[in-house]
Amino acid sequence: MLINSYSNLIECGTDEAGRGCLAGPVTAAAVILPKDFINDELTDSKKISKNKRLELREIILNKALAYSVVHIPTNIIEKINILNASILAMNKSIEQLSIKPEFILVDGNRFSSKNNIPFKCIIKGDSKYMNIAAASILAKTSRDELMEKLSLKFPNYKWEKNNGYPTKEHREALLKYGSTIHHRKSFKLL
Repeated sequence: MLINSYSNLIECGTDEAGRGCLAGPVTAAAVILPKDFINDELTDSKKISKNKRLELREIILNKALAYSVVHIPTNIIEKINILNASILAMNKSIEQLSIKPEFILVDGNRFSSKNNIPFKCIIKGDSKYMNIAAASILAKTSRDELMEKLSLKFPNYKWEKNNGYPTKEHREALLKYGSTIHHRKSFKLL
């Protein structure tokens, strides 16, 4: 079972999705949950099915005190690199919360706060803290929806299935059709 809170402060969790993709944005979310929020099904978005993620997203959107989702597009990723783009996305999602957090829980081991808010990086935090898991769900579902929309314009790459990740099918499409404006050319595409 995940822990609801790390501190007694107004706390947000933040996480990103799409860092290892060949195409599309990197997406981050920040979530502030009520201190009494409990959900035994909430965990790292990668560990649950798409349907369960969508079900949990509705619960999070209805119960969260505040939430925000930010997409950083490919052209910015190419300029500042994927790590900096992930950190930028997390910072922007925190800035856009309707309630200012007093403490940030970050999934992973790298972060720098642009908001002068104390933070703690937690490796596999989306499997340990509810607010990070909630951010994981919102980031993943939002990014997946965006990739499904982009796949309508670029159907050869099957982004509606692979979400831009480096699957065999995606790499084969790159060989056959080349890259798009949404591909991260600084990544090893093939």
